[in-house]
Amino acid sequence: MSHIQFLDLYQDEDSLIHRQDPRVKLVITLAVIVAVTALPRGAWISYLLCLLYVAVIGGLSRVQPQLILKRSLVAIPFALAALTLIFTIDGMPLATLRLGDWSLSLTREGLVAFVSILIKAWLSMLAATLLVTTTTFPSLIGAARWLRVPKVIVSVVSFMYRYIFVIADEALRLFRAREARSANPEGKPAGSVRWRASVLGGMIGSLFIRSYERSERIYAAMLSRGFDGEVRTLRIEKLALTDVLTIGTFVVFLAAVLMLS
Repeated sequence: MSHIQFLDLYQDEDSLIHRQDPRVKLVITLAVIVAVTALPRGAWISYLLCLLYVAVIGGLSRVQPQLILKRSLVAIPFALAALTLIFTIDGMPLATLRLGDWSLSLTREGLVAFVSILIKAWLSMLAATLLVTTTTFPSLIGAARWLRVPKVIVSVVSFMYRYIFVIADEALRLFRAREARSANPEGKPAGSVRWRASVLGGMIGSLFIRSYERSERIYAAMLSRGFDGEVRTLRIEKLALTDVLTIGTFVVFLAAVLMLS
């Protein structure tokens, strides 16, 4: 497996957004997510303004719009967890669903709350997708350390990025070994569902033990080389005046959007 194919969303382009300081992009993205989260329910004009902002940034980055849209849809399944709000928030009923002695009323206020959460989750994911599509992972790690993100979190994210596909390759080898030992000449899955579930449980346990043992070996090797928990990068220069003005401009814009809502 490859980071480029599955995890590394960075698209190498020569655009104004790509050339921007990673710290500026990270701060602005976090500000957008916080502002979108703070917007009240039903602030449709404010949602539209945030969407226009993301669209402008996406246009300046020269990244394919369909790529951003497709990857931002990952937030939708998680936002569907708020679907119960349409029945649990009091308000003007729009429809009633009867289940025996039980009745559920779909309210206008609940529907507005659910759609608002859906839109805010999608907008936040759009901004985050734009960030990782226009910024390399090492640059994001350096920006996170500049923002004084705890070094434990930075280390965990860094090693997860490095070894997640090592573990995935290990899982693929286990699956291939299982298929090689339970082949069916007719091409159908061999064994009953119970048997396959039992084998899968054993594979998961084996994968956990192998991953744990690998992590112990890696940690011992890192300690022998002087690792103290700090992910170090090259010396980071101070922000230029133009970078500070850029951050200030976008913060003022987001504050105006919040005031409008």
